[in-house]
Amino acid sequence: MRKSLIATARVTSAAVVGLGFAAVIGSGTAQAAPEDCVITRDLTGATASCHDDDAPAGREYALIVDCWGLHGVPNAFPLMAVGPYSGSWSGSFSPSGTGAASCLGPFSVGTATGAHVAIYRD
Repeated sequence: MRKSLIATARVTSAAVVGLGFAAVIGSGTAQAAPEDCVITRDLTGATASCHDDDAPAGREYALIVDCWGLHGVPNAFPLMAVGPYSGSWSGSFSPSGTGAASCLGPFSVGTATGAHVAIYRD
């Protein structure tokens, strides 16, 4: 039993180190779906800054961050899973504002693998 616990701990440690390395290498600035936004991604989340002066009145954007790690299974609390999930976000923001999203939540711990801005309300 002790050998299996040690082996599991080693595999888990290697996976966490690998995820951290992939997230650091993949971090940077990218263009978002609405072309007037710039996304900056780090190890555990992302921020978006938009400057869409031609947006119709009432339009709102949302920043969605793609994560990989430990997270709760939707509609099956307290079950947990390891794999891809969408991170939490701080709400919608205006076309000339900023938004933030994170892979860290009350029931999730992961690294950011991607992020994009979507139209929340048009």
